Amino acid sequence: MEMSLEKQLDIIKRGAVEILPMDELVKKLEKSIRNNKPLKVKLGLDPSAPDIHLGHTVVLQKLKQFQDLGHEIILIIGDFTGRIGDPTGKSTTRKQLTEEEINKNAETYKKQIFRILDPKRTEVVYNSHWLANFKFEDVIRLAAKTTVARILERDDFKKRYEDNQPIGIHEFFYPLMQGYDSVELKADIELGGTDQKFNLLMGRNLQKEYGQEGQIALMMPILEGLDGIMKMSKSLNNYIGVEDSPKEMFGKVMSIKDELIIRYFKLVTQLSNEEINIMEQEMTRGKNPRDYKIKLAKTIIGQYHNASDAIKAEEEFINIFSKNQMPENIDEIELMVDGDGNYWVPKLLQILGLVNSTSDGKRVFDQSGVKINGEKITEVNIKVENAMVIQVGKRKFAKIIIK
Repeated sequence: MEMSLEKQLDIIKRGAVEILPMDELVKKLEKSIRNNKPLKVKLGLDPSAPDIHLGHTVVLQKLKQFQDLGHEIILIIGDFTGRIGDPTGKSTTRKQLTEEEINKNAETYKKQIFRILDPKRTEVVYNSHWLANFKFEDVIRLAAKTTVARILERDDFKKRYEDNQPIGIHEFFYPLMQGYDSVELKADIELGGTDQKFNLLMGRNLQKEYGQEGQIALMMPILEGLDGIMKMSKSLNNYIGVEDSPKEMFGKVMSIKDELIIRYFKLVTQLSNEEINIMEQEMTRGKNPRDYKIKLAKTIIGQYHNASDAIKAEEEFINIFSKNQMPENIDEIELMVDGDGNYWVPKLLQILGLVNSTSDGKRVFDQSGVKINGEKITEVNIKVENAMVIQVGKRKFAKIIIK
């Protein structure tokens, strides 16, 4: 390995919440450099949903850093473990996915993941290749490597047990199977979020039980969403999706709190530590955070789209917010109008896809967040007209085309 130990550690530690044990990581890196042999770095993913957002990419960005350092990247698609579902953080037994659902989600995952990782230098494996071949005797032997007391140390299992909530026996096998993946691959390092600490350490313990050197567990933080408080989540509607349009990405990034700018740079971009440190110092000295928010938005768009799209998104954002203009390209929605064409605004917003529900629509209307052709409306019942432009908040627009 060409890069020095100190430089590698500086990159690897960036943004990490915890690395266990740190002294063993140093030894592994020293041996890797000495023998010019890359470390095996593992990340396991259960394709439980078809789309990913920036919160999911925090560990992928760290994986990219390991890849750029020359280490061997192994991405495990948990098609077998996904049939159980990771019980981490769950208060009830998780719905088991079908093989068809898993395979479909896995293909979507890979497409999105390779916007970050180099597919030519990423090994993708499915854990059904070894777990599906287990005989019942193998399962018993694996189960014998830990105890019920150890499994119940997990906060989610412990809480459910104390609350008399049901826990399926099959759920106990999830951390064992994820841990066995590390045994099968002889992983040197496994990445995961802070909520995966138990599973990562289970892999380390199982490796030792099977006579291997224990892997290093590297935990990355859970990324806050656009509200700056709750974790990024589609269900909370505070997310930036990697499949979002450049315009949507730009607007969402510009809405984050100033104190999150540097954190986002560290966790979801590949800008150097030196460049990020300079920006942090300049903001401390009073430079306008908005300039760095624009840079962050363009950097993120450049990762998932291209630099040209980032420039266009910036121009459109400035036109809308600074010059109070409408965007050039507004989605046109065909609308079947019956009778006199009168609509209750909250329902109309839902039909146009500008809000998730009529209750959301009523909330934005009550907050004076709805405009028609650039003018705020105060009447909750309106008559729709052809080519009418409806705006919700600062970023959502729709043009009505009457059938």
